[in-house]
Amino acid sequence: MSLYPIVMLGDPILRQKAKRISRFDNSLHKLAKDMFETMHANNGAGLAAPQIGLSIRMFVVELDDPKTEKHYKIAMTNPEIIKTNGEQIGLDGCLSIPGYYGVNVRRADRVVVKGQDLNGKPMRVTAEGYFAWALQHEIDHLNGILYLDLLDRKEDLREVRESEAEEALS
Repeated sequence: MSLYPIVMLGDPILRQKAKRISRFDNSLHKLAKDMFETMHANNGAGLAAPQIGLSIRMFVVELDDPKTEKHYKIAMTNPEIIKTNGEQIGLDGCLSIPGYYGVNVRRADRVVVKGQDLNGKPMRVTAEGYFAWALQHEIDHLNGILYLDLLDRKEDLREVRESEAEEALS
């Protein structure tokens, strides 16, 4: 398996709409494994292909939801949000924007996402809470959208302080 470097804010690929995947083969499975490994190595909960320099519609998410106490792990291609419900307001961060996070970011509380698995088979996922948040964040990446675009005020972008980072790790 391979670790990919994370593409940082300013790289044009993060602002482009990624291309649909039409070829499903073993290379896609290897890429998903590498993306999970890269995400874990960078302490992320999700990673979209554009964040590693690939303009394709694919993401991976793996997280534990503290509210539901459930573990989620998914790799999806060609995702599309087909239904949203409710609203949640919270913090958002991104591996491509290290050292910062957004506050008062608004996302749907529940989503239904359709797409394809790594073999091209159609799939549909219903998610809520933190899992729904992560799916929306990664699908935004595939559409060239960053959480910065969702901030109502520039004061809602905050710099991570070392004391906060240490607190989060303990």
